[in-house]
Amino acid sequence: MGLLNEIWKTYISIAPYLFLGLAFAGLLHVVFKKDFVAKHLGKSDFFSVIKAAILGVPLPLCSCGVIPTALFLRKKKASKGATLSFLISTPQTGVDSIIATYGMMGPIFAIFRPLAAFVTGIVGGLVANFVEKKDEPETSITEDKFDCDTCEIDEPHSHTVLERITSGVKYAFVEFLDDITIQLIVGIVIAGFISFIIPDNFFADFGGDGIMGMLLMIAVGIPLYVCATASIPIAVSLILKGISPGAAFVFLVVGPATNAATIALISRTLGKKLIAIYLAVISVFAILGGFLLNYIFDIVGKPDMMIMNHHEDISLFSKILIMIFSIMLILSVFRKIRNKFKKPELGGEMPHKTFLIEGMTCNHCVANVKDSLIKIEGVQNVKVNLEQKNAVVDGDYNSDEVKAAIVKAGYKVVE
Repeated sequence: MGLLNEIWKTYISIAPYLFLGLAFAGLLHVVFKKDFVAKHLGKSDFFSVIKAAILGVPLPLCSCGVIPTALFLRKKKASKGATLSFLISTPQTGVDSIIATYGMMGPIFAIFRPLAAFVTGIVGGLVANFVEKKDEPETSITEDKFDCDTCEIDEPHSHTVLERITSGVKYAFVEFLDDITIQLIVGIVIAGFISFIIPDNFFADFGGDGIMGMLLMIAVGIPLYVCATASIPIAVSLILKGISPGAAFVFLVVGPATNAATIALISRTLGKKLIAIYLAVISVFAILGGFLLNYIFDIVGKPDMMIMNHHEDISLFSKILIMIFSIMLILSVFRKIRNKFKKPELGGEMPHKTFLIEGMTCNHCVANVKDSLIKIEGVQNVKVNLEQKNAVVDGDYNSDEVKAAIVKAGYKVVE
């Protein structure tokens, strides 16, 4: 019961901010279409790198979902620097996680986190452009690596206010929420487990408040798949148990910005040199930011993470948001379970075949794969299931072309 109580306290602390953050995420989805982003980043210059970081910070895209958009920018002639700036700055934070960070970790973290993502994105982009100039002529993405025509997965622009509102709501509370549901639940459970099991100041007693804590967070965070929002309750619990704010910040950076699937995709589509810059810049600036944040808190005093324990004073408005968000979260879990066992309903009398796909982690991946396959000659219908990790393709087509399209989209076909 003590463990369940800690999990519950974590959940009700973050739920109202998640609801508000998702609402703003839906608004941004309507306003910032990929064509709009590409219009401002489709050049190979210094200002494109800065614009990429500016646009990337508020966008609610996970470390895997950001890849189709980033590769779409490459098709629109954005430099590798602008592309990498977008790849680094976008998954670290977003409007949803900024609001949740403020609610659970206070204003300093809420301001410092997006600013750090902005600076890190710019530095990564500038380094990539510098390396690119040394390797001129520019080596763009080759056709055998990635056919970026498959990146254009945006829905058509809505023509009425109602359609735009519907599109934003669907993205925020269905597509985006479905992408982070499992990570969010796992993150809350881990946070509750840390709060209940680990003694106070445990990490401080074993060097968690210094450089060792930061290096530990890098080792744990780089391969881990956790979104910017789901990383917040874990970071809060770690601070309460003795990890320094700077070390927790390192986790908030590397956890969302990198994961094994993203590293593989970037390496496969943009090259090993770019992935080396990507990981090096994120790791170095995460540690530098951690030291700076520790210095700030040494001046202003330790952050108050005890907001998690103020659940007795929840306002009526917050209770309403918690209830609404809880219903949406339950529906999201139901959809994921249903999709896990759902059989595809394909039309027509043409034969169909199932392709197992490795590397899909979010709805952006689903859209990317589907858009790649539907363009193949002879393909009549495509059903991609994220939970089952497969695509059922209906029609009279060449299976080798389907496999090649999946690989070009950045994923792997499991034979």
